[in-house]
Amino acid sequence: MTNMNDKKIAIFQNFLDTIGGAEVVGLTMARELDADIYTTNINHKKINQMGFSDLRIHSIGWVPKNAPFRQQILLWRFGRLNLKNKYDFFIINGDWAVSGAIHNKPNLWYVNATMREVWDLYPYVRKNLVGPLSRPLFDIFVLINRYLNKKHVSHVDNIASNSTFTQERVKKYLHRESELIHPPIQTKKFHFDRAEDYWLSVNRLIKYKRVDIQLKAFAKMPDKKLLVIGPYEKSKSSQDYVDSLNKIKTDNVTFIEQADNFEELVNYYSKCKGFITTCLKEDFGMTAIEAMASGKPVIAPNEGGYKETVIDGVTGILIDALDEDKLAEAVKKIDNELDINPEKYTNVCIENVKRFDIENFINQIKSMIKNT
Repeated sequence: MTNMNDKKIAIFQNFLDTIGGAEVVGLTMARELDADIYTTNINHKKINQMGFSDLRIHSIGWVPKNAPFRQQILLWRFGRLNLKNKYDFFIINGDWAVSGAIHNKPNLWYVNATMREVWDLYPYVRKNLVGPLSRPLFDIFVLINRYLNKKHVSHVDNIASNSTFTQERVKKYLHRESELIHPPIQTKKFHFDRAEDYWLSVNRLIKYKRVDIQLKAFAKMPDKKLLVIGPYEKSKSSQDYVDSLNKIKTDNVTFIEQADNFEELVNYYSKCKGFITTCLKEDFGMTAIEAMASGKPVIAPNEGGYKETVIDGVTGILIDALDEDKLAEAVKKIDNELDINPEKYTNVCIENVKRFDIENFINQIKSMIKNT
């Protein structure tokens, strides 16, 4: 068997034109494993801003901005990709890129999320569609892709999931077991600083992230400030959601599409009062870990991956049946606590996230590569 250090590894990533948690995982693996990345659309400026300027990234072809063509062409491109004579091992780090398992073995699929619109978020997405033909067409899209997803996953040799919540979905929908490996967080690069007068939210501006709940909550608290760092895909659905957010945004809320660099992002975390996330059934939630690594309390829904990372009443607040009123109440509660003791959450938050450090992730991934 080839020594781990001599293995040539390729990573398959859906696309890199918007950088979120899943993309950071792929970029981190490429850097730590000295691997090549194969993807579709690439935004080198955003990649460089996040501190990944020295990677070998290859495009297998362009895909459109809008669904469903974006997903279907991506699926087709990876499905016909054959690099088995060029690499010793393949890591698939995308839900739609899993079709790359057909011709490229041995392989490992790292599951940041199952195809959410096809599986667990199908009712939510369908409910929010408009137009007389949108729902029947969406139903056809879902049926086809459920069949293809199961077929493509049958070519996967081994699977790792980013949370027990994701593990359960992989087993429920795709009937496969997977190993739990939490995503890599550069916990040592984050730090605590004295809070300035703002709360922070970092998330893609897509509908199931429910950023509208955050805006409605802060509209009821004009004396408090919210900073939203929100990259978004330049697709029609994403733009429509951003437009709807701008209509309800109040003067105490500020939007930034993306930090200029990783150091600036770290600075935003270090100086916020606390962190807010409202994603519906989040797979894991890397931003919550980054906030706690900065010694900041987190307010999140009591569901999904947050139940595995945020300790309710200790490192923040988990909210059942989240809405804007409950979110506002939680913000006020933590604000009052910080007024009395500004460092109440600092040490316990930092200690809590040491288990998610990047070194643990890489050691576990290397072990799975050896055993696949």
